[in-house]
Amino acid sequence: MKFGYAIVLALVALVAVSGFAAADRLPSQVPENQIFTIDTLIDVTGAVSEESEMQWTLDDMEWVAETATWDRLVGTEFSAFFVANPWVATAINNANPNDVSATWATWPLVLAGNDGLDRLVVSDWMLDELIDPANSATLTWRGLLALIDANVRYSMDEVTARGQIDNGVLNPTEEIMILTWTDSLRSNGGKLSLNKNIDFDSTNKGNGLSNLEVEKVLTYASTEGAHLVGAEEWTLDVAGNWDMTENTIRCVFASATNPIFPAFCNVVKAKSELVNINSAQISTKGSARGVASSGDIPAMLNYQIAVTPDSNSGSGFADGTVKTFFGGSIMEARGRNNVPSATNNWKDAASVTGGIKNFQKTFGIWRPGLEHRPRMPRKFSVAMRT
Repeated sequence: MKFGYAIVLALVALVAVSGFAAADRLPSQVPENQIFTIDTLIDVTGAVSEESEMQWTLDDMEWVAETATWDRLVGTEFSAFFVANPWVATAINNANPNDVSATWATWPLVLAGNDGLDRLVVSDWMLDELIDPANSATLTWRGLLALIDANVRYSMDEVTARGQIDNGVLNPTEEIMILTWTDSLRSNGGKLSLNKNIDFDSTNKGNGLSNLEVEKVLTYASTEGAHLVGAEEWTLDVAGNWDMTENTIRCVFASATNPIFPAFCNVVKAKSELVNINSAQISTKGSARGVASSGDIPAMLNYQIAVTPDSNSGSGFADGTVKTFFGGSIMEARGRNNVPSATNNWKDAASVTGGIKNFQKTFGIWRPGLEHRPRMPRKFSVAMRT
């Protein structure tokens, strides 16, 4: 990333949100990807209006569905089985693809004809699940398909289902990522120097890398009562239904304590506001990762903001109002349950007005073993002075 102005590390405030939780997993890249860079350089005395915005949504899901459609019975065992076990047909026809807490749930469709069952669709992740443990502790979907294979004349189709963006309940193995970023600056006069760089890459990213990175440095000095206002906001929303760990961990050296990646819903936000700035030097940097090839790469959102005096003002203070807000909402389930087993909601807000000599804040969340804890130079502190 090109960046024409040096950021003084002693004045940078860091807010890092990385690796929401152990259950967090990201969708993978699409076949067609995008890479773009936007550089902005402004040096002007007068009115300025500059704004940028990005909204990015990505959905991913994968399973193999086996569809059995049959013409007629070739033996009597299959009919006799359903007569002796009417609960099997009931369980199949009542199967709800969105009710993943029920072990007999199947996807996406089961039809019952006048002469009995005539079509059955079973996803690969359901093959070794019991159809209804309340009625049988041994009959699995794989066992039922074997019974069909032995007694029915049928055709078998195998289809791989992939994710699509919609407003419905997430299906098993599905995850969705929504990244929103907005940035704006406006002044009705004064002298503004701005250097702003935007880099975006939609391909899979590993630890330490990001899909979107934005940096800017600006210096503003008021003339004839003019003011500068601005706002920047990042929101990263990642959610997913349960998935098999073996399908989401690619590293051959990785070990999992649980065969299931449970469902989760995690949202984090970082926001800064500039109100009636008369004089200041301001630097910000934000980065986010929302796409990865495997479940051992977590989501990440970093944001930094620094407000210091304009060295040319001679006053030794920045003048105006600066506000920051950071918040998150974390929900995690266990196993294949869709009821939260853990929730964590947090927020942090700050506002300073007047002569600002130094404004710093530090916040960090990291995932042990995958993302390193932010290491701050000793000259960093969590103090906020005005």
